[in-house]
Amino acid sequence: MRRAVGRLRRPAVRRRIRAAIAEELLGTPWSLGVVLAFVAFMLAVGVGYYAPTAGEVPVPLWPLYADSAVAVALGGIVLLTLLPTVWAGGSAVDDAPTSRPLAYLQTLAFVWLVTFGLWPLVSLNLAVSQYVAAPDAWIYYWGVLGTHLLFVGLALLFPAFGRTTRGALRLALALAVGNVVLDYGLGYHPPLLYEPGPLLAGATLTVALFSVWLAWRSFPRLGETT
Repeated sequence: MRRAVGRLRRPAVRRRIRAAIAEELLGTPWSLGVVLAFVAFMLAVGVGYYAPTAGEVPVPLWPLYADSAVAVALGGIVLLTLLPTVWAGGSAVDDAPTSRPLAYLQTLAFVWLVTFGLWPLVSLNLAVSQYVAAPDAWIYYWGVLGTHLLFVGLALLFPAFGRTTRGALRLALALAVGNVVLDYGLGYHPPLLYEPGPLLAGATLTVALFSVWLAWRSFPRLGETT
């Protein structure tokens, strides 16, 4: 057991494991279709969550307001870019084409999925008594935590075939910080059962910075071979 854990500390071992999981989940039309269908379902749920309050937010700010829905949409677009490779057959997921626009898309999707996959762990547990006492707690607490953690799992597959650049990381960082300012400085935060304060704002910023750091650590740079 200790030897296995020690091996997982090696970047090369982690890359091989990630590539194998990505190939298993995304490497055939059937498996990719199943994942895309689940992503579409989560997107529909996310849109339904934000739709009732979207009218209170200026339309240009919707992409930053609808945090989770946008994260899932970006992740879905990343998966759709794999379709030509997967449908061609005979090619592994990590043979998918790379480009600068794709690197920006993959980096931003990764940061948004990780940030808003982890965010409910903080936001819901700051008022855990209210959420677990709600009539539909199995949805609004356990359901939200479970589905959002799947965001993180999906994002962690992206470095198996994606790339990043310094510009992409800088853009993701700027947008992540701007999103925190929008949510907690201007008050356009997601609907919650309580009024968030500095603690949630600081925790959200910490999670966002961690997500950018994780993207920097996880993705190969554009032009590098793996």
